[in-house]
This record gives sequence, structure tokens and C-alpha cells, in this order.
Amino acid sequence: MSQSKPTFLEFFAGGGMARAGFGDGWECVFANDFDFKKGVTYQDNWGTPGVLEVGDIRKIEISNLPSTADLAWASFPCQDLSLAGGGAGLRGERSGTFYPFWDIIKGLISEGRGPRVVALENVTGTLTSHGGKDFEAICATFAENGYRYGALVIDAAMFVPQSRPRLFVIGVRDDVELDEHLISPGPVDPFHTRGLKTAFDRIKGKARKNWLWWNLPTPPRRNTVFADLIEDKPASVKWHTAAETSKLIGQMSPINLAKLDAAKRSGRRMVGAVYKRTRVENGLKYQRAEIRFDDVAGCLRTPAGGSSRQVIVVVDGNKVRSRLISSRETARLMGLPEKYRLPKNYNEAYHLTGDGVAVPVVRHLAHHVIEPLLQKAKAKAEAA
Repeated sequence: MSQSKPTFLEFFAGGGMARAGFGDGWECVFANDFDFKKGVTYQDNWGTPGVLEVGDIRKIEISNLPSTADLAWASFPCQDLSLAGGGAGLRGERSGTFYPFWDIIKGLISEGRGPRVVALENVTGTLTSHGGKDFEAICATFAENGYRYGALVIDAAMFVPQSRPRLFVIGVRDDVELDEHLISPGPVDPFHTRGLKTAFDRIKGKARKNWLWWNLPTPPRRNTVFADLIEDKPASVKWHTAAETSKLIGQMSPINLAKLDAAKRSGRRMVGAVYKRTRVENGLKYQRAEIRFDDVAGCLRTPAGGSSRQVIVVVDGNKVRSRLISSRETARLMGLPEKYRLPKNYNEAYHLTGDGVAVPVVRHLAHHVIEPLLQKAKAKAEAA
């Protein structure tokens, strides 16, 4: 193992999208995911035999973890915290894996090898789950285990043309010296949202005392739009027939038809993301195709019964075509490189990307918060 690179543990690793964000300047020394199919894709892209352990996080033996790691990253499951989920919160079967993850961190701490930095990623619904009590529990867990911490809400749309706001909680061990430039005296837009500030107001005691307002720079303005990422000849999906496209348009309300008409008159190729939803009109239920032409894709979600797979409409003047979004397009919306190898099965690829963390968001956090934290800590340790 190279000692020149910072090291990290990647929990709930999926296809290794956090790893892609950290890049070659980091060394992953352990990864875990429950999903065998995602594990196959992880190995296909990252190789590193022995690093990935596929299985239940509750069964990980701390003795199998490397002696020390600078960072533990966990994108723990969001289903029970999502606004679209069942609302079970941190006690749910999936999102409840937050606690076994912290059992591992506690075990490492007890052996004197707790990570200098612990980072969590999840949906913004975490802030309001169970009236904010789940977020309070997360905050208390950081504080009780000797970490100062702070949270940020970052929308991937700042980096890629996909609406994907996510909550990131970054904790730093109490003995790590903080660079004053990394901390703000109070909340700062756009990363400390009103929802986050409301959630912070509920925090009490040591959890509040240990809170930090991370001072994260705003990235350069994104210069890509949804249409830039579209494949003309996708391999994973087929274009709809003219009849299928007409049927889709027929499911649009007058407002959505007006959006389509404006796109035709725009003078450029435009791509709209479509979601099918059941609406009640005059006491009757209708399936409606609702479209957005704001140059940004809707948030990728894991497909459930086919309902959440995005249909796209590509408009070139009066020419209108439609189809499912391709698996490569979903990868591009997550900021994955073209060389990233996706599962051949469409649903598996969509599930992998829709369940992941946007790569450039991780890179931004690593560059502006996590790496500066570790650089100062390592410099101090070497000087001692």
C-alpha cells in the first residue's frame, strides 16, 4: 500500500462512484456492498481483488479491515428516508444500516484506529424524516463518537445537467487541527439551505456544540445542458415508433403541450425529460405525461416496476422523437467517464447509476474540504 496517498473505506459502494470522485490521488483499501450485481460492476471497473467484500455490512469483521484509513465514506441506503419511500427512517430495514456502519466506526475507534474523517451521503429527506429526529440522531452519533461535523446540501445540477440535491455530512476527529479557512462562522448559501438551517435549529447539547459550518467554494457555472449528453444511436434502448410518440404526446395536458410547442420554436435541439403520473381531473383519474424543458434531467431514481425510468423527448424543429433514456446517458448524468463499464442489462445499469452519488460532487468535496483536512493532519503527524 502506498503511504503517499490518503486512504479510504468505501461503504455501500455500489459501482464505486464515490471512488471515481476521489480519483487516482486516493487509495481505496476496503469496499463493501450488499448487492452482488453491483459488486460485479465494481470489480469490472476497479479490479483490486480483495478490496471489495460483497455481503451484509452487519457481518463485516473489524479484524478484516486495514490497520488504518484516513476516511470512511458511506452512501447508506435512502429508501426509508426518501420522500418517495415508506417513511420508516433510520429504523427502516434499508436506511437502518446507518447503525451497523457506525458500529464498525466505533470498533475502529476502540482499537485506536478511527478514521480522521467520516463522510455520509443521503437524500435531503433525511433532514425532515420523523420530524427531524433522524437527522438529530445522525448528528448526535458524530458528536458522541468524538467528531466535530457539519452538513451541506449540494445539488448535482451545479456540475451536471441533472436535478439531484443530496445531503452530505462530514465529520472530522476531535484531535485533527482545523484550518480556519475551511470553516464559516455561520451558514452560507447555496450549500446551507433553509431546510438544513431549520434542521440545525433542532439540534441540542453536545451535538450542537460540535457543529461546523463548512465553508465550501461555489463551483464554476456549468456549461453543459441535457441535450449535450444525448446519444443519437443508443445501444441500450430503441427509439419509439411514431405511433408510440404520438400516444405519449396524447397523454400531455394543455400546459405540457404548450411546453412542447415552445421547444419546437426554440431554434435549437431540446431534450425534455418525461415522467408519467396519475392525475385526478374532474373526479376521474388520468395518466399524464409531464415534461420539463429546462435543459436539466429529472433526478435519476432506481426503477421500480418501470415507473421511474425516465422517458426523453428529443425535439429538432418540428421533428419529435421519444424513447427511454439510455444507460450511457444516465452514466453521463452522474458524471461517470465514458470508459466506465456499465452492466449490459438495462435495468441493472439504471439501478446502478440511479442509486449512486454524482462523481463531480465527490471530487469537489474532496478537493475543497476533505483533502485540506487530511493534508494538515498528516503534516502535523510527520512533524511530531
